[in-house]
Amino acid sequence: MARKGRAARLNERAAFRPPTGRSLDTASLAEQGLAAPEKKTGRILLIGCGALAREILDIKEKNGLDHMDLTCLPAKLHIYPDKITEAVEEAVLKHQQVYDQIYVVYADCGTGGTLEQRCAELGVEMVPGPHCYAFFEGNETFAQKADEGEITAFYLTDFLVKQFDAFVWRPMGLDKHPELRDMVFGNYTKLVYQSQVSAPALVEKARACADRMGLEFEHRHTGYGDLETAIRRWGARDTQD
Repeated sequence: MARKGRAARLNERAAFRPPTGRSLDTASLAEQGLAAPEKKTGRILLIGCGALAREILDIKEKNGLDHMDLTCLPAKLHIYPDKITEAVEEAVLKHQQVYDQIYVVYADCGTGGTLEQRCAELGVEMVPGPHCYAFFEGNETFAQKADEGEITAFYLTDFLVKQFDAFVWRPMGLDKHPELRDMVFGNYTKLVYQSQVSAPALVEKARACADRMGLEFEHRHTGYGDLETAIRRWGARDTQD
């Protein structure tokens, strides 16, 4: 029997297929992601993380990037970062025959460089940086703060504040064993909430998260940082081609 090609083998895998969800509800983005719209000639596709869906759509709208479409993989992949590279590759292979250009809206995100390598092999560009905390802050600024000693901070974004229990508290087992809190977070000194939108209710929720973790609280309004820079650059490049 002839050996199947890589694309065919990937299409047969059941786990972490490109999403079919179409809701921007936070829980849906975590579990299902966001499905791509139907193909329209001359458009480009952004393949992103479900945790970034609202931010990407806001950036598209405010910059008039109407020639870009978005599909998102389930945000819950961040609980299993070893599966991100395979899921991104599957999504690229699924869409590359029908979209003129594809960009990957992920940073390294705990893949240990494998996502960057695979994107290079596939000929698609991704957002530079180690993770979303860095590109929201600005990669250079984040690296400078780390060099200055900010290595004991626990970071939350808008999405993670909304999904704190699903992405932090329960995966660490603290819903069943809250007495382990100090052991789990013992190496951290503060929680830094990097807000993308101005929402006092989210600031208060983030402060409550810090209290639950036994950490000091700091709020920084970062906006979209280098994420917006990358998407604007991709959009401008496409219109100039």
